[in-house]
Amino acid sequence: MGVVGTNVPRKDGPAKVGGTAKYVDDLTFPGMLHGRTIRSTIPCGRLTSLHLDCDTTGFTVVTHRDIPGRNVVALIADDQPCLIEREVRHAGEAIALVAHEDKEKLLAANPVIQYERAEPVLDPRQSAHVHKHIRIEKGDVGKGFGRAELIVEGEYRTGHQEHVYIEPNGVIAVPEPHGGITVYGSLQCPFYVHKALTVLLGMPNEKVRVVQTEPGGGFGGKEEYPSMIAGHAALLALKAQRPVKIVYDRAEDMWATTKRHPSIVRHRTGVTKKGKIVAMEVDVLLDGGAYVTLSPVVLSRGCIHAAGAYRCPNVRIEGRAVFTNTNPNGAFRGFGAPQTEFAIEVHMDRIAEALGMDPARLREINALRPGDTTATGQLMGMDCSALMVLREAVKRSGYRRKQRAWQGTNRGIGLALFYHGSGFTGAGEVRLASKCSLATSERGVLILTASTEIGQGTRTMHAQIVADTLGIPFEQVDVAVPDTAVVPDSGPTVASRTCMVVGRILQRCAEELKERLGALPPAE
Repeated sequence: MGVVGTNVPRKDGPAKVGGTAKYVDDLTFPGMLHGRTIRSTIPCGRLTSLHLDCDTTGFTVVTHRDIPGRNVVALIADDQPCLIEREVRHAGEAIALVAHEDKEKLLAANPVIQYERAEPVLDPRQSAHVHKHIRIEKGDVGKGFGRAELIVEGEYRTGHQEHVYIEPNGVIAVPEPHGGITVYGSLQCPFYVHKALTVLLGMPNEKVRVVQTEPGGGFGGKEEYPSMIAGHAALLALKAQRPVKIVYDRAEDMWATTKRHPSIVRHRTGVTKKGKIVAMEVDVLLDGGAYVTLSPVVLSRGCIHAAGAYRCPNVRIEGRAVFTNTNPNGAFRGFGAPQTEFAIEVHMDRIAEALGMDPARLREINALRPGDTTATGQLMGMDCSALMVLREAVKRSGYRRKQRAWQGTNRGIGLALFYHGSGFTGAGEVRLASKCSLATSERGVLILTASTEIGQGTRTMHAQIVADTLGIPFEQVDVAVPDTAVVPDSGPTVASRTCMVVGRILQRCAEELKERLGALPPAE
C-alpha cells in the first residue's frame, strides 16, 4: 500500500514540535549588525533632506547612492525603487537604511526628514495611471441584453486585507569572502529574491545565494516582498562588510508590506424570467497602489474568474489595476479571484431576489456543465462537477430547511458557488519551465526543489509522491532545504501549484530514476 492519501508523520513536524526548528530570528552570525529602514511619513511629494539627529559613530548608513547595480526591485515592470531618490509615492516607502550592533541604539536613532508635499491620489476611481488593462469578450453582449427579460445591476467593494502571518518578514544578509552575498530569510520564492538581488547588486548569479529558513506563514505576503527586505539587508551587509539582520516588528510589517488589492466590481446581468443568464457585463477596478508589483497577474486571475462558475453565451469583462499613493498591493491567497468571486456571488443573490427565485435554484440553472465554455473560452471536460457539488452541498447542509426555519430571525445560511484554477494561467507554466531533481543518498533519495514549506505540508507531500513512485519507504525520502546554490528552480511556491505542478514533475523524475536504476533496493 502506498503512502499517498494516508496519514504520515510530517517531515517538518519533529523539529517544530520539539522547538529545534530555526526561524530567521533564531539565527545569529559573528559580528552581526541589526538593520533598520528609514521610511517616508507622507504619501506623496519630494524628499528634500534627510539626516540622523544623533551621534552616528558605529552606524552604517545606506542611501540610493550606495546601490552598485540598478535601483529597482526586479519583478514585472521594474518600476519600484529599492530606495527612493527624490519622489515619494506612498507612506512607509523606504528612503534609507541604517545598521548598528546595538539594537536599542539603532531604534533610538531619530531621522529628520523634510519634504515638498504634493496632493496624493487615494481613490482608485480618480486615478489616471493604469498599471494594467484587460478585456475579455465572448459572444455578442449587445444582442444578449436584447434578449434579456430582466437586467440587474450592482456594485460590490472589498478593502485592503492584511496577511497576518505569525512570523513577520525577516532576513539576514552575510557578505562572502569572494565578494558575493548569502541571504537567509523567511520567504516563499527563493529564486525571485535571487533574481532581484543580482539586478540590485550588479552581481552574477553565482555570487548570490538565497537560503530559505523556516517561515512562519506567508499566504502570498512573502512572495514578492522579501526581495525588498533582502535587498535592504544585502546593501547594508556589503557596505559594513558584516552580517546584517532585519526583522520587522508587527507594526512595521503591517505598515510597509503589500496587501490584498481593494476592488470595485460592477455587474450588469441580463436574465430571462426563468432565471437563465443571457448576458453579463463586468467592470473590475483594482487598487494597485504606488507600484505595479504583481498587479497584472492579480488582475488577470480576477478577470478570468469574474463571470463565476456559470454558463453564459455573451460576456464582456473589463479590468483595470490602477495607481494610487498607497502601499503597493500584491500577492494574497486567491490572487484577485476572491474579490471578483465575492462580487458575482452577492450579485447572484440579488438576481434571485429580483426574480423571486431560490438562490440555490438560480445557481443550479446556470452552473457550468461538461461541454460548456467559460468566459475565457475554456472547454469544460466531462469531470466538470459544479452542478453535482452544488446539489450535494445544498442537500448535506440542509440549506432549504434552514432557510425556512430561520426566516425572520437573526440567523441565516449563505450559499456560494465558485471555481478556481491551480498553477499559472494560460501558457504560464510552459514559460516558467520549472525543474526538479532527485539524488540518491545513503538513506535512499534526496528531493531537490525550490518549493518552500510554509505550513502547507510541501516536504511531506513531495516525499509521499516520490516514495510511492519509487516503491520505497517514506522514511527513506529526504527533502533538501531550498537553497539557490543547491536546488534547481522549480518555480515559486504560489498559486496552489506545489502539489499539482511540482509534484507531477517529481513524479516524472522518480519514474525516470526508477527506469535508470531498475528496482531500487531499500537503503541499508
